[in-house]
Amino acid sequence: MKYFAFAALIVLALSGPAIELKDSDLVCPQEMIDEINSIQDSWTASSEWVGQMTVAEAKLKASSISRPREFPEKDWGALINYFSAPASFDSRQQWPGCVHPILNQEQCGSCWAFGASEALSDRLCIATNGTVNVTLSPQYLVSCDSQNYGCNGGYADLAWRFMKDTGVPTYSCVPYIAADGTCPTKCADGSALQFYKATSVNTYSGPSSIQAAILAGGPVEVTFQVYKDFMSYSGGIYKHTKGEFVGNHCVKIIGWGNQSGTNYWIVANSWGTSWGLQGFFWIAFGQCGIDSQGVAGSA
Repeated sequence: MKYFAFAALIVLALSGPAIELKDSDLVCPQEMIDEINSIQDSWTASSEWVGQMTVAEAKLKASSISRPREFPEKDWGALINYFSAPASFDSRQQWPGCVHPILNQEQCGSCWAFGASEALSDRLCIATNGTVNVTLSPQYLVSCDSQNYGCNGGYADLAWRFMKDTGVPTYSCVPYIAADGTCPTKCADGSALQFYKATSVNTYSGPSSIQAAILAGGPVEVTFQVYKDFMSYSGGIYKHTKGEFVGNHCVKIIGWGNQSGTNYWIVANSWGTSWGLQGFFWIAFGQCGIDSQGVAGSA
């Protein structure tokens, strides 16, 4: 008994106290950025976008919530393994004009709404061969989806359930205000709301299933874990290198590629075009759970 107690003390001593993230701390101080760039060459960190951002501000950028899956999982992994996925794929090239421009959620924890509305916007365009080419409103989800929490975060699966059951109007009808707001009953110009819906929503887990879902219908919304270093990303294939967990974040995977033997996803973020690769980023397969929680619906 004494031996086990002593061993437990050793484990506690080696693990040390948990590092507490203080909201007032800088999320990526310059010394951290310099260290990231000195210990690996897969990706580049920069202070240009993150600047003096605090941990509290970073948490608002990553406010998705993980939960048990709302919809059945569609496993296309075996199918795509049989046919073999292409080594690279980019929805922007496959469906020109259907992958809509990068948006900016600003200081509102609405990534869950952006990932969902943006993926459905693209899928509608793809499904109709460009006939329906609209940007849908993340604000309508923020203001009207009572199962989620507006600017305080939300669940990707529940956003898709809302888009399946209720639908979403266009961005021009309900513009983004980066605040919870009240659920509108008409468009900003006074015209009637027109809703676009998702159908047959499914979840996807694993690279092969997500690749198959993208090939079949377009971009897929995913939820992944964000660490402090991700905020400083400016190029390359991201792999978590340094820093504590900040929060979960929803984004839109649009394709994939391979560089020097490393498979990576091509992902659209919702932090504006001044972040990352003009708003996009590359991340290695399997990093930070990027390909473990995918969701999308047929348009």
